[in-house]
Amino acid sequence: MQAPSPRTDAPTPSASRFEGKELGLPIPQRYWAMLVIGLGLTLAVLDSAIANVALPTIARNLNASAAASIWVVNAYQLAITITLLPLASLGDRIGYRRVYLSGLILFTVASFGCALSSSLATLALARVVQGFGAAGIMSVNTALVRMIYPPSQLGRGVAINAMVVAVSSAVGPTVASGVLAIATWPWLFAINVPIGIAAIGGGFKALPLNPGHESPYDYLSAVMNAFVFGLLIFAVDGLGHGQRVGYVTLEALGALVIGYFFVRRQLTQPAPLLPIDLLRIPVFGLSVGTSVCSFCAQMLAFVSLPFLLQETLGMSQVETGLLMTPWPAIIIIAAPISGVLSDKVSAGWLGGVGLAAMTAGLLLLATLGPHPDALQIVWRMALCGAGFGIFQSPNNRTMLSSAPRERSGGASGMLGTARLTGQTLGAALVALIFGVAPENGTVVALYVAAGFSAVAAVVSTMRVMHKTAQPT
Repeated sequence: MQAPSPRTDAPTPSASRFEGKELGLPIPQRYWAMLVIGLGLTLAVLDSAIANVALPTIARNLNASAAASIWVVNAYQLAITITLLPLASLGDRIGYRRVYLSGLILFTVASFGCALSSSLATLALARVVQGFGAAGIMSVNTALVRMIYPPSQLGRGVAINAMVVAVSSAVGPTVASGVLAIATWPWLFAINVPIGIAAIGGGFKALPLNPGHESPYDYLSAVMNAFVFGLLIFAVDGLGHGQRVGYVTLEALGALVIGYFFVRRQLTQPAPLLPIDLLRIPVFGLSVGTSVCSFCAQMLAFVSLPFLLQETLGMSQVETGLLMTPWPAIIIIAAPISGVLSDKVSAGWLGGVGLAAMTAGLLLLATLGPHPDALQIVWRMALCGAGFGIFQSPNNRTMLSSAPRERSGGASGMLGTARLTGQTLGAALVALIFGVAPENGTVVALYVAAGFSAVAAVVSTMRVMHKTAQPT
């Protein structure tokens, strides 16, 4: 490999301070910058959750079938997945603030377009554009956190991000239900506009500047990346939803063939779009593996648990929502605590302990008796949430801090890609399990989730053998 590009992202006087090795924004600018990051991340995550709840209403209003309406969700997720790494790479070159604010502007404009849509086709198209904007937000938000906080407090900043994602995911269905109770579905997207405008204004004032480095952008790699991840998503989704084996095979083969040449091309790049240079760092690669397995386990549980609670245990929709709330609620508490600890304690141990607790919680949920009371369910959910919250912040901090500072964008993009990959795989596995074992699919899915969580715990503890580089 060629030598990495010289560091060119030293902080400017107007954006940050440099006192020895102490980097980061001064207070109160640091707080305003994190507020902007939190608002953008909330919009991007929340919009995925609220669309799921609103699908039946949107389908009826636009005279679309239930199957066709799924593209309101799929178009958004697909657009994010295929552009996360390209935009993260672009952030390394032109600056993270420019990519973040451009994504936020595009997301806000597309939200207005979603609200004005009068057909499923125009709504799906607006959701694609909205997904591109969300990818701009998600691809570089943790790279910006690395500039906002000094190295000694990086875990706190990463923990705030984890907490924002957990809160947004948890309140998404509630927000959607509340809006639909008093207004029509376009308002689900219209409410993003004033929030987005406020975040954009704050971002121009508070977010730090970094000049990036002047190396040519690899457009061919960006196109290859889109085809690889796009075909993989279609193949995994098709496998889970009963698509013909021939189509699934062709999609998977296409992804593998293009992926082979894609990876070969990345091996020749000094700052590759697919961060192979970072994956060669043992602790970074292990952290990516931990993230994929843990998010796969979480999604397996999140998708299958409502079926267990409602169809097997006879709970109502309201009861199901209340009984599942302890999981994300405990993450909100555990993530900040774990984030502070991650500045002093090995992420390998914290992640291993947290994921072991999550594994235990999943096994206990899978072995619930036929007539459990609410308390038995609640404390098991809380155990899963506590375990996941303990793991997430240290893992994200390790991924970010183990990368060279000038490759923070690549690390940030890989963090989001690992999360989305795990979630996509977990959702597809639930559909596949339900198709193969319809009678006891919910329990099987929870056992499989426990298996992925256990693997993640083992991979996490393997990082103890590798020293994590301190962020600079």
